[in-house]
Amino acid sequence: MTTGDDSGSRLARWSRLKTAARAAEPPIAVPAPEIAPAEPLETPPPPPGYAEVELLTPASDYARFMGGDVDGGVQRAALKKLFFSDPHFNLMDGLDTYIDDYNTPDPLPLAMLRQLHQSQVLGLFSDEEKVDQAPEPASQHYDDDHPDLRLQQDDDAGRPGADQGAGP
Repeated sequence: MTTGDDSGSRLARWSRLKTAARAAEPPIAVPAPEIAPAEPLETPPPPPGYAEVELLTPASDYARFMGGDVDGGVQRAALKKLFFSDPHFNLMDGLDTYIDDYNTPDPLPLAMLRQLHQSQVLGLFSDEEKVDQAPEPASQHYDDDHPDLRLQQDDDAGRPGADQGAGP
């Protein structure tokens, strides 16, 4: 699509049309702003310091301690005063994962410690087991002649005895 006004590139044509449009517009007259008489400005109060932090209570307004012109240490001191003095903020929520003291190990129960193979190999409880395994009283001694405890007749046949030795 060509027009009769193809002198130069598209950018040159655009620039020429913009300058022609600016030249055709009359300059806009900007009215001068009215200048009010100078009034004395109030100086802002100095930012709060550590002395004002000591006077804070939970009902005090802490907003003035959070301004941009307040020192960071004063801001932290004010927040610390708020969080530690107001019981609303001084509650544990139970979401603290590492709140417990993990420096003290939980001791193993004695019954579990006796069952460990390592404690048996090291002989940690050998003295106590001997005390626990005291001989049974004579009243609980089982009679070998009881019919339920006797061997069957065929169990004994064909086995060599202590004095016979191994046979051919």
